Amino acid sequence: MVLYGLKNCDTCRKALKALGEVEFVDVRADGVSDDVLKAAFDEFGEKLINTRSTTWRGLDEEERKKEPISLLKANPTLMKRPLIVADGAMYLGWDKAVQTALLD
Repeated sequence: MVLYGLKNCDTCRKALKALGEVEFVDVRADGVSDDVLKAAFDEFGEKLINTRSTTWRGLDEEERKKEPISLLKANPTLMKRPLIVADGAMYLGWDKAVQTALLD
């Protein structure tokens, strides 16, 4: 299981604590591979971009109009977190549905 997130993100820390043995990838420091990014975008579409983030609010209108995958490559902190890859499936966020799927 791999969790993509930020080490200082409260939600990511909660997920890491609950999941236990998991590989953590800090998107700010390590980035996200093109394959994972494309697969996540194919699965979640526009939901993959966190439009409530400080990073998003700091972008001008021109930057916001860029292709989502290019935008995420240039600004990995725009990705909604955590993105969890487990047994070939992808999960976005840490809501009750994700928790149930991964912990039960």
